[in-house]
Amino acid sequence: MASGHDVTSFDPRRVRADTPQLARVINGRTITYLDSASTSLPPRTVIEAMSRYYELRHANVHRAVYQTAEEATAAYEGARESVANFINAPGGSNEIVFTKNATESFNLLAKSWGAANLKAGDVVLVTEMEHHANIVPWFQLRDQLGIEVRFIPVTDDFRLDLSNLDQLLDGVKLLSVTGMSNVLGTINPVKELAAAAHRRGALIAVDGAQSVAHGALDVNDLDIDFLMFSAHKMLGPTGIGIFWTREEILHAMPPFLGGGGMIADVRLDGYTPADGPARFEAGTPPIAEAAGLGAAVVYLEHLGMSNIAAHEHALTGDALTRLSLEFLGRVRVIGPGDTVSRGGVISLDVEGVHPHDVAQVLDQFGVCVRPGHHCAKPLMRRFGLAATARVSFGPYSLVQDTDVLIEALAHAIEMFG
Repeated sequence: MASGHDVTSFDPRRVRADTPQLARVINGRTITYLDSASTSLPPRTVIEAMSRYYELRHANVHRAVYQTAEEATAAYEGARESVANFINAPGGSNEIVFTKNATESFNLLAKSWGAANLKAGDVVLVTEMEHHANIVPWFQLRDQLGIEVRFIPVTDDFRLDLSNLDQLLDGVKLLSVTGMSNVLGTINPVKELAAAAHRRGALIAVDGAQSVAHGALDVNDLDIDFLMFSAHKMLGPTGIGIFWTREEILHAMPPFLGGGGMIADVRLDGYTPADGPARFEAGTPPIAEAAGLGAAVVYLEHLGMSNIAAHEHALTGDALTRLSLEFLGRVRVIGPGDTVSRGGVISLDVEGVHPHDVAQVLDQFGVCVRPGHHCAKPLMRRFGLAATARVSFGPYSLVQDTDVLIEALAHAIEMFG
């Protein structure tokens, strides 16, 4: 599992120095990157790992026996082992499937496990705060099989309303929930939800896209059954995601895609799928991206996940306090106002200013934030919003980033009166 170090050994300035893009100058100012919830910035070690693959060992994996191909395979499978250790997968690398991204991982869950194990009348329980990736595949399965998709509501103070959880779990075969909301920053009580689901005979899947890179995550300790996340939100490259489940569940799941690499045998009368993760990795996989992911895991473990969590917790608390003091009545935080069970995602609703206008003004100051509905339209409708301007921190973020954010926000509010 990802290790933790003494918080005094963590230096976000060193992380910033390791991250080439943060040296860029935008509109005459050094970049202030506050969009890590959308995609995080890779350190040099990640970029170099991918470059080494392309420069020195560019070959396909699992097939050839020449040296560069064996080196490519070692890098690819080494990344799988690193990810397994990072989340403390009980069955090791045999439980890690590489996908294109977390969205594809959810589609794998729905179209392989879901299609094989659910029938008309069965219930999948999700929440109102889910990303579309954890909603749309279940609606597709509803249309195909006649399952029911049920939602846990969100309270006015931006938490899950679990007061009626036992009734909501009636007939549920799968509870699928985000570990941390990509809009609200709310950290959900996954361990409690897992226990409740298991008491009712249901499995639990967790969207870890916003939580895996921001604190230690142990699938054994949480006692969950599925975990989906993406490399690009954990200082790694785009183009590769992770699907984890327990080995016995994975072994019983049918293939999601067909083609080369996912078979043990093909005959004129049919085929036999491969065992383990290979049966879900048809075709040439994202080899360079896996090399980058492996390097990202090593880098995160060196920083210490508890250090990252403590750092981002402090930044979030400082930002929430200052936003409240500086813009009382003008800027509303769409999410918990304190740092209890809360991550470093702060969605802002600026009175009288459209989030896209806010983002464009902030860009003039070199500040990068994300305007939009954040692929969470049901949640936006719950709070009567079309969009927010979202600020999100990473291990390279500094208090000075919040300084520039406050300055730029003040300018935006002044511009639009």
